[in-house]
Amino acid sequence: MTDFTHMDENGHVRMVDVGTKAATLREAVASAKIFMTADTFRKIVNTTTRKGNVLETARIAGIMAAKKTSELIPMCHPINITHVQVDFAPDAATHGIYITGRVRIHDRTGVEMEALTAVSVAALTIYDMCKSHDRAMKITDICLQQKSGGKSGTFVRDESLRT
Repeated sequence: MTDFTHMDENGHVRMVDVGTKAATLREAVASAKIFMTADTFRKIVNTTTRKGNVLETARIAGIMAAKKTSELIPMCHPINITHVQVDFAPDAATHGIYITGRVRIHDRTGVEMEALTAVSVAALTIYDMCKSHDRAMKITDICLQQKSGGKSGTFVRDESLRT
């Protein structure tokens, strides 16, 4: 059972002890997509929704979510994040908004969960702010794009292996 770091030799869940690990610069980048009707897309991009600037609100929500990840995911460590960035790339051809979250820290544990939480909550915020207009919005492809630092080194998603 010790293949999984969050389980002890008896199969009990535990928080990983990172106390002996070296503090290193660690960074993670995650992404998500949200698709909607053409009308909803235009309202978001032109900031003409009834609820205000959807993308700026979603950016703030994503940043706040990254900082609160340890309160949401049971085995995540509370950490002092040094940088969170949430960006949006609207795509008029697909009526989709591509969300990227980047989180950085100099610490003993990684920030993959924080980056994934940031993009997830940003997408959920877009949905929440526009659901009265378009309940068929679809959030997809939440995934880790890359991470660096720490004992396991660098990971970069290979899109050719995507299932």
